[in-house]
Amino acid sequence: MHVLKLAASLFALFFLLPLGVATLLYQRTGVGADWWSADRSSIGHLPPASQAPAAVVRVFAAPTVRWRGIFAVHCWLVLKPEGAAAYTRYDYTAWGDPIRVNGFAPDGRWFGRHPELVFAADGAAAAAMIPRMQAAIEGYTWRNRGDYRAWPGPNSNTFVAAVLAAVPEAAVSLPPTAVGKDFPHDGRWLRRTPSGTGLALSLGGYAGLTLGWVEGIELNILGAVAGLDLRRPALKLPGLGRLGLPGMPAGAAS
Repeated sequence: MHVLKLAASLFALFFLLPLGVATLLYQRTGVGADWWSADRSSIGHLPPASQAPAAVVRVFAAPTVRWRGIFAVHCWLVLKPEGAAAYTRYDYTAWGDPIRVNGFAPDGRWFGRHPELVFAADGAAAAAMIPRMQAAIEGYTWRNRGDYRAWPGPNSNTFVAAVLAAVPEAAVSLPPTAVGKDFPHDGRWLRRTPSGTGLALSLGGYAGLTLGWVEGIELNILGAVAGLDLRRPALKLPGLGRLGLPGMPAGAAS
């Protein structure tokens, strides 16, 4: 009985309370209600491709549309091989062919919400990653109409996690609010983490446990993730994301 009470108290503290706070913050800002007319313009992070000949890899995340933004972000990829005349943005969406190419500005706002830079690589490091990332995109299993599922996956975050698994040297962990990142995109419920530094157990995306040096300790319950980052100390909480050091060191994009 004491164990059950403790488990219930921890669940309320690390799952229900953060989601409640995120709900209050969402109601206060009211962002995302008019998604059909929301701003999707560039935030000015990326220079014109003609002025940046080096290879570029970016991963962005922004709160998703309307009330779902309380607890979930939408992640996407931006790639530009060396010398390419334009950036290529990849989203995984619920409409049309799931893998959407250049549907939005590479560094654009996601229906009015300002994106967070999750990962950045330039030059030789980016050039070495891009062919494997492109191959992972081409070979992605869930690429047909009707494959997309907002919860528990495969969704936009499942897609980005699968592509990042092809470049473990990126050593990147998606935000804890990237619901769907733990869906077993390759059909394996026990596998190495995308960074290759640990193991992830996923029960069909509905529950799971991740242990890794880059990913830290993450407990997934119905898609909500709570945990601890030991490498760059931070709490990971549902709805609120990281509380502590940012996931990507400052200046990593330079």
